[in-house]
Amino acid sequence: AGADPADATAATAPPPDFVTALDGRVKGLRVGVPRAVLAEGIDAGVLARFGDALAALEAAGARLVEIDLPHARYAIPVYYLVATAEASSNLARYDGVRYGRRETTDPDAGVDDLYRRSRSAGFGLEVKRRIMLGTYALSAGYYDAYYRKAQQVRTLIRRDYETALGAVDLVATPTTPGPAFPLGEKTGDPLAMYMEDVLTVGASLAGLPAVSVPCGFTAARLPVGLQLTGRAFDEATVLLAADAYERATRWHEQAPPGVS
Repeated sequence: AGADPADATAATAPPPDFVTALDGRVKGLRVGVPRAVLAEGIDAGVLARFGDALAALEAAGARLVEIDLPHARYAIPVYYLVATAEASSNLARYDGVRYGRRETTDPDAGVDDLYRRSRSAGFGLEVKRRIMLGTYALSAGYYDAYYRKAQQVRTLIRRDYETALGAVDLVATPTTPGPAFPLGEKTGDPLAMYMEDVLTVGASLAGLPAVSVPCGFTAARLPVGLQLTGRAFDEATVLLAADAYERATRWHEQAPPGVS
């Protein structure tokens, strides 16, 4: 946090004293709950633990307010168009000449062979998938239909959050629609993996601070997370609420079976 003279994109606003603000007091804090967003596709165990988390915040003095995020259902397609387009553009520099891994080639093979070998060896499967998707979205004939349209809907998503956060201090949702799953379980189904991000990508698209804290386990002892999203540059309130929740509960001190 704070200005960085070596980063032209860094904000110049001085950061507040985050630690001093962590006093555990959330009395009167308005916590927005987008009930419509949670109406379908959320695991029953996750919803139960989320409800418990809201009750804990309310018991600590926070006030729950129902809000609407009407364009939230478009967050996944928008995010995976914008993010893959950015990946395609930004990773173009990793060609084995300027940045990244350099694979040796036959001196007579030419620069195209160097690029192909270096990028094939240096990027993993998921990175390659995102580069291909992003390159497609940015290509001639598809830019307006995909990337430009995604940026327009991104603006609508950001405005939804601005409207909601004009009436509340924070937005609360589960972190993911399902509980934690075994490592590698969904790597064979990229779409299923991407759908796990449906509740977290909104904050990224809107440029807002968010935090995830443990809020319990399902009946199968799989971890569940609580996500709190705040206004731009208001990390202090996000951290205050997260800290107050952890003071009121002890989920962050527990682990699922077999995890130390």
